[in-house]
Amino acid sequence: MYLVKTPFWLRAFYPSCTWKIPGTEKVIYLSFDDGPHTEATPFVLAELKKYNAKASFFCIGKNVAAHQNLYAQIIQEGHTVGNHTYDHVNGWKTDTAHYIQNIEQAGKYIQSNLFRPPYGRITNAQIKKIKADKTIAQEIIMWDLLSGDFDLTLSPEACAKNVIKNTRAGSIVVFHDSAKAFERLKVALPAVLAHFSNLGYSFKAIASK
Repeated sequence: MYLVKTPFWLRAFYPSCTWKIPGTEKVIYLSFDDGPHTEATPFVLAELKKYNAKASFFCIGKNVAAHQNLYAQIIQEGHTVGNHTYDHVNGWKTDTAHYIQNIEQAGKYIQSNLFRPPYGRITNAQIKKIKADKTIAQEIIMWDLLSGDFDLTLSPEACAKNVIKNTRAGSIVVFHDSAKAFERLKVALPAVLAHFSNLGYSFKAIASK
């Protein structure tokens, strides 16, 4: 069970997290979780390049350790990176001390002040600790909508429709450069890029301080 569009009450529950990027320009903020992946990440980078699009990649530390060349390519091509923990831990099932340790472990490989909690599951105690600790990521990036590319019951076309129907200027959109998502991603991402480019939108990365 997941919500494609983030409701106002959930944003209100975590007010210190970033859910959208305010502004009046026709800009969309695509993001990709769980990489780098040897097949999905090169595909994503190639598709983004076709549209001169920039995006944000929230990487898993152990995947960066295993695929440092792909991580370097993401940065070299002008995209931003963020910490997505070392091995995709669920904040609701992990005590705060171990959660922070997992973020710090990922931080040995990922140089960024941006953080996205896996599954979007994080406690207020964990948020407070992250924002107070200057040695780890301080800006917690959530999302305006989920593409649903991780959903094995969803067709690639429905995944694209989720994004096209719900995205607005300033939206932070979540895709996944992962093996699980790739069958839907490889159809939905080109469709989304083409659709919004034709409407005059540009695609930017979330700024890392």
